[in-house]
Amino acid sequence: MTYQPATIAEDPANLPKLPGWVTTGRVETLETVAFRSGAALAVLDQLISDPSHGVPLKLLANRLALSAATATSKLEGRLARAADIRDAYYLTPPGEARGPDGDMLAYWRDAVRLRLLGPRDIADLIGADFAGEVGVRLDAAAERARTHGPLAGCVAVLPAVLEVDDRAERVACLLSDVILARALNWKTVLPVSAQRLTKTVLRNMTANGQGAELAVQVRILESIEETIRQARDLARRAEALGAVSAKLRAKGSAAAVDLFLTEDAVAPSGMLSPTIRGTTIEMTSRAARRFCDRLVELGVAQELTGRPTFRLYGIGS
Repeated sequence: MTYQPATIAEDPANLPKLPGWVTTGRVETLETVAFRSGAALAVLDQLISDPSHGVPLKLLANRLALSAATATSKLEGRLARAADIRDAYYLTPPGEARGPDGDMLAYWRDAVRLRLLGPRDIADLIGADFAGEVGVRLDAAAERARTHGPLAGCVAVLPAVLEVDDRAERVACLLSDVILARALNWKTVLPVSAQRLTKTVLRNMTANGQGAELAVQVRILESIEETIRQARDLARRAEALGAVSAKLRAKGSAAAVDLFLTEDAVAPSGMLSPTIRGTTIEMTSRAARRFCDRLVELGVAQELTGRPTFRLYGIGS
């Protein structure tokens, strides 16, 4: 694999941002949410579609995958913390079972790597109960998105899944995210639908409760707004990391920096040592730990666990 350095924004202060009138609180209707969501999605689309803005898209997607895994864990009644889910995924040795928490994160990380060419591309993730009809469900929701706006399409697919299986929250949320990505011609699925949903809101929607569609649209809009803030913050942090990368003298430091701009969490052992993931560049365990600690010293990364051992590092949150 040839190492390609990440694109860094020249001036993160000039990144597209939400205008104040989008986030100002008001009495919501389906019409106002559709209007506000159009503005918010336009901003998010600019941030993630233009490489010159320097948003580390893979890192953003992986961070959203962790948030979606935490949210769907709650929807499915397990209530796992984000830290537990992250540990289960990143610290499980290769070939060993990750358990339900690690598998949940693996599900959403697979989701952000989907190829959006057709129903067969998502069949392995959604299961046999839905795979046969997924094309019909997606087509119907896509038409709803075309005529009533992307969020209306996202909401339309949720009850279509939950009426078949009321325990299939992760599948419903994934298909909602697929509808959003297709409506905006994104190449990457961003897991935003699940972030703020609750079991009560979904139950009310399935039962056609009063105001249910509006409630779901508002929650997805809030998640989109938060995703914009995360994208802008990650662009700023990526800029800061790029600014200090010249000070890093360790062999393979450029490739290691790129890993930090891709992964939400980096384990020195296994991801940087004995070779830097995705490369053939060797790094000893000691060098890997020193490299991570150096990034912390420079203020561009942080240790995520608070533990003396089995540590994980990331560029901050």
